[in-house]
Amino acid sequence: MKHDFSGLAVALATPFTPSGDVDLDAFRKLVRHVRDGGCDVLVPLGSTGEAATLLEHERDRIISACLEEAGDLPVVAGTGSNSTAQAAAWTRRAQELGVRGALVVTPYYNKPVVAGLIAHYEACAAAAPGLPMIVYNVPGRTGLNLTPAALARLWENPAVVAVKESSGNIAQIAEIARTLPKGKQLLSGDDGLALAVIACGGVGLVSVVGNVVPKETKRLIDAASEGDLSTAQSLQAKLLPLIDALFCESNPIPLKAALRLRGLGSDHVRLPLTRAETSTRARLTAVLAAFD
Repeated sequence: MKHDFSGLAVALATPFTPSGDVDLDAFRKLVRHVRDGGCDVLVPLGSTGEAATLLEHERDRIISACLEEAGDLPVVAGTGSNSTAQAAAWTRRAQELGVRGALVVTPYYNKPVVAGLIAHYEACAAAAPGLPMIVYNVPGRTGLNLTPAALARLWENPAVVAVKESSGNIAQIAEIARTLPKGKQLLSGDDGLALAVIACGGVGLVSVVGNVVPKETKRLIDAASEGDLSTAQSLQAKLLPLIDALFCESNPIPLKAALRLRGLGSDHVRLPLTRAETSTRARLTAVLAAFD
């Protein structure tokens, strides 16, 4: 199963109109902005894309629009659910539309044991034969931490080719890197830890900040991957204030505000999320000035 999801992947936001509809024109503009900024992989329908509140027909339209704007870039669609049947169906549908991979979050709320996780990813793989999958570990959202021991069992599934690690636990991430089987890939799921994860043995980042400043984020990932520590440290120092600001409220609330400031869509989010506080907007305005 050929795959390479290294480098900079961007977890794309989903712009909405003031009435709450998906703004496909703004989404296309965002994809072009990120693509032209040098990213390597496009990731619609993740947490940052508010996939949890999107309707079935909206998912298809977003994937199709992303594919049309992607050029030669691979598109990896978020297809995870806490229902195995739903995750398998979304993974199958994404493959039918033409994506090159699926980002499948560990099932949230249900708290499955390892046997359940194995069966979950086997079902997704069976629904979309030949489609590479990235396992997404984000315990802060799911209530379940994918331990290195559990991940070792998932690596036995040939469709599971990479892990997006968002535990924030560097010791755990280092252990995943130490035991990484040949041909599998470790990706940082946290912008602020990208340099550290690559130093441990990771090969890339699935980014939020890349929506706003893809060129600078791409330069950081390239410098870190090439072992240019001085350049990477300098770029990280520049990006960290923006990264911190983007997570001062629940993602993607501040991101939507930042994209509005950059002319890349409105700041509207779907309930139960609410628009950014005035203090967040002021903070973002000040931080973004450094990139102007």
